[in-house]
Amino acid sequence: MTFRTLPFLRRTACVGAALALTVAAPSAFAADLVVSAAASLTNAFKTLAEQYEHAHPDTKVVLNFGASDVLMQQIVKGAPADVFASADQTAMDKAEAEKVVQSASRKDFAANQVVLIVPQDSKLGIGSLKDLTRADVKRVAYGNPSSVPVGRYTKGALEAEGLWDAVAAKGVPAQNVRQSLDYVARGEVDAGFVFATDAAIMPEKVKVAVRVPNRTPVTYPIAVTTQTKQAQQATSFVQYVLSAEGQAVLAKFGFQKP
Repeated sequence: MTFRTLPFLRRTACVGAALALTVAAPSAFAADLVVSAAASLTNAFKTLAEQYEHAHPDTKVVLNFGASDVLMQQIVKGAPADVFASADQTAMDKAEAEKVVQSASRKDFAANQVVLIVPQDSKLGIGSLKDLTRADVKRVAYGNPSSVPVGRYTKGALEAEGLWDAVAAKGVPAQNVRQSLDYVARGEVDAGFVFATDAAIMPEKVKVAVRVPNRTPVTYPIAVTTQTKQAQQATSFVQYVLSAEGQAVLAKFGFQKP
């Protein structure tokens, strides 16, 4: 396995610097393809990158995961990226407005669902969104709505039920969906909102309490950036994600067709 994964970094400047150093490093490969992808895609895209490299041995895929809006801002500020994959349409819309992605290359490639999870050993008996307003539920994790797609979906669903203010008062905002998952898995909160695919990777530590209805479909767009110096390879990777083989990988990790 030759692809490299950059860790979640909390400061845009740090990520930009790390990416710059990575891409500037000497390589025996013809191209380092930098793919910035939403945190919820971590497991699936690691497998996609591995299989893509196997089929394209002259290309090394460099993966950068984080909150979609944070990744978008990194690209806007000049951090290297050839492909951007977002967990919602809003972050990709912002990228288009900033003219950092090629609009014609934008495609929806996956769908997901927001779920409310609790620790596997929870005794609170949470079975509805309204249960989050109970006095014995003290802390609820969700992505920061200003920068994390799952947070935007969460806020929208709770507002539709008239519950946002009550739940936000107990809120523990996370920097990305995997941080929300970790809070619940470690028992640091009573419940948390994540995507169904995230909950599925820790069945021994968390369980789904509620499948959250969303008025806005949870779809994932992908696009080639305007700054790429290797449009052919970037387009090839996007096509691979959209291919039957790529879709099979995504399905294996619980993603649905868009």
